[in-house]
Amino acid sequence: MTVKQRSIPVEGMTCAACSSRIEKVLNKMDGVEASVNLTTEKASVTYDDEKVGITDIKAKIEKAGYKPAAETIRFHVDGMTCAACSARIEKVLGKQGGIDQASVNLTTEEAVVEYDSTVISVEKMFEKVQKLGYTPKAREDNDERKEKKEKAYKRQKRMFLLALFLSIPLFVTMIDHFFPGQMILPSILMNGYVQWTLATPVQFIAGWQFYKGAYKALRGGSANMDVLVAMGTSAAYIYSVVIVLTGGSGLFFETSAVIITLVLLGKLLEAGAKGKTSEAIQSLMSLQPKKALVIRDGVESLVPVSEVVPGEQIRVKPGDKIPVDGTVLEGYSSVDESMLTGESVPVEKSEGESVIGATVNKNGSLLIKADQVGSDTALSQIIRIVEEAQSSKAPIQRLADVISGYFVPAAFGIAVLSFLGWYFLAGASFETALINFTAVLVIACPCALGLATPTSIMVGTGRAAENGILFKGGQYLEQAHKVDTIVFDKTGTLTKGQPAVTDIVESEISEDELLRLAASLEARSEHPLAEAVVDEASGRGLRLEPVSSFTAVPGHGIRGTAGDKEVRIGTRKLMNEEEIDWSSAGEHVEVLESEGKTVLLVAVDGTFAGYIAAADTLKESAAEAVHKLRLAGKETIMVTGDNERTASAIAEKAGIDRVFSEVLPEEKALIIKEIQEEGRRVMMIGDGINDAPALVQADIGTAVGTGTDVAMEAADITLMREDLRILLHVFDLSSKTMRNIKQNLFWAFVYNSIGIPIAALGFLAPWVAGAAMAFSSVSVVSNSLRLKRIPLKESIEGGEQG
Repeated sequence: MTVKQRSIPVEGMTCAACSSRIEKVLNKMDGVEASVNLTTEKASVTYDDEKVGITDIKAKIEKAGYKPAAETIRFHVDGMTCAACSARIEKVLGKQGGIDQASVNLTTEEAVVEYDSTVISVEKMFEKVQKLGYTPKAREDNDERKEKKEKAYKRQKRMFLLALFLSIPLFVTMIDHFFPGQMILPSILMNGYVQWTLATPVQFIAGWQFYKGAYKALRGGSANMDVLVAMGTSAAYIYSVVIVLTGGSGLFFETSAVIITLVLLGKLLEAGAKGKTSEAIQSLMSLQPKKALVIRDGVESLVPVSEVVPGEQIRVKPGDKIPVDGTVLEGYSSVDESMLTGESVPVEKSEGESVIGATVNKNGSLLIKADQVGSDTALSQIIRIVEEAQSSKAPIQRLADVISGYFVPAAFGIAVLSFLGWYFLAGASFETALINFTAVLVIACPCALGLATPTSIMVGTGRAAENGILFKGGQYLEQAHKVDTIVFDKTGTLTKGQPAVTDIVESEISEDELLRLAASLEARSEHPLAEAVVDEASGRGLRLEPVSSFTAVPGHGIRGTAGDKEVRIGTRKLMNEEEIDWSSAGEHVEVLESEGKTVLLVAVDGTFAGYIAAADTLKESAAEAVHKLRLAGKETIMVTGDNERTASAIAEKAGIDRVFSEVLPEEKALIIKEIQEEGRRVMMIGDGINDAPALVQADIGTAVGTGTDVAMEAADITLMREDLRILLHVFDLSSKTMRNIKQNLFWAFVYNSIGIPIAALGFLAPWVAGAAMAFSSVSVVSNSLRLKRIPLKESIEGGEQG
């Protein structure tokens, strides 16, 4: 039993009930004692790390509806060559006190660490990574990173060409082995000293990177691909040098040189292919405008976008990119938002409407006010989400990482046993035993295993982003296709969220007076129906009353004072609670509700004054999307605060299987939990603040990107456009990516599990092993890149597909 103590900052607590709720939830966990302080906004936790981890504790806090704050750092790690490297760094970082989670991605060469800065510093992390033999660096900007990769690629290419030029003469000497007794090649090439001269630059100039990597790995107490290549080629090279100096025969300079050349070729092709896996994020970054035409002191001046501050006015000419997120102050134009939403039809923009940075202004001149700039813009947040998803690890990758960590030592052990078996038991010559030893070392490199999952995740999340789908992590891309139940919020998700007033029925006062008083209160409300009432009053030119004592009653309605009148607006429940008799309207209200309309009952000074009906229409894509999801065997459910009749009418139009009506915001998460207890895997789709707890509770929370930032923050997947048919792409991408990962892992496992015994039994020449090892990595990355070209279906079939 190892008892640890941690202090976890918690965001979102507003009162003592919040802190006691978190405390109660945590203390129910096995091996956990917790005390939550509302004033300091911290949870002090003592826990047994053999029973529970800090990530489990944080997950519990999040499930309770609060946000456990943690610092996250992303940094580059240079010097990794295979999965054993990334697994080693991850393991060492994960053991440090204060580090909650560490994920190291071989493909992106990045580490993402969630940590407590009061326990461990970034400098300490870097120090630990350096001791392992790798070089941690702060992240560069996109241009610096691109330039650095191009330089590394060019250097790798030069080393390969040098090795190739010197290895070809050595490789052709192998022809002589097939024609003993005949001198087919020039005799000079068979001279041991000439071969030594040709092989040495390949071994120690082109191949120096393997020695350097092997030294760093061994110094850090681990072994990786560099160790295997350096040992295997050095054995062949040194043996050949000894033979030359002692005047013997049977040289293997061609073996060491050709292996290094082929491994360099594999690395070169792999680097090129890996570059293509990140094309999606590169194209997103390239969308960012560089300049903005800012109006300062009445003068228009072109300045770098990085210098724009919120509140400044910016002129956007036709054909220009909108530089930052903002609001239109004057002008009218259509804006192409396809780069963010995937929607090809331009969106009309006029005064008061929001515009998104990096979208293209098509035909009119716009004057906008900058709202979000720099890292706060929608594009910057999308890039951040995609980067985090590509750096994250899907659960299936954990198995590959564990195997990779033990693979190199095991391979070395097999190579040694192979040598001993051939030399001592089989009575083979030293040369034969050495050749088989080298072949095992070379073919055992777990490169393909390490690339199998991250390359597919990178291409899959990139492809998703191009289609307006943002996965927050690889685990959600892996799990999405397993969902069998989809729960929709109604307002703004299945419906347009922009209802209009359809009926006004007055009782004691005039129709305009009823509407005027109702609109006065509704102007303070954030409910979509409130906007419909206010718009109707505005359209009639009615003057609103000043409001005082305004109170929103979640799930019931609102109350307040408009002018000198006490006004109540809401559902039956509110009227019944206030003991207001509305029975005279009951029959007509039921008729309106059966038509799918929502009815707001209005009382003035304690007397029922009438009611206002509004209707919210289905999105054009909703019925088709629901129909195709049901065909795929997925159950569809709708939850709403509306009454049963209104909810049923909407559900019938959409083709929904089950309906939960008159649900309070806090009850949505409980309903999700009940469905999960039926053994279902649930995806929740919502767009509002009140959907956030349900999005967190669901197996996968999906936010519609036109909704609130809170919903998007709580969700695991964000849909950047309102068209619900995009859900079909979510499941299709998830299924195809998982199939791709399994193909990669299968071939990586098969390659190593078959290749090693074949090499140990003497059926594989070292240079063939080198070629196989090099091209196994390339084949895995190339297979992942197929995801870029596979068309996405507009409908899905049950189960996994590819």
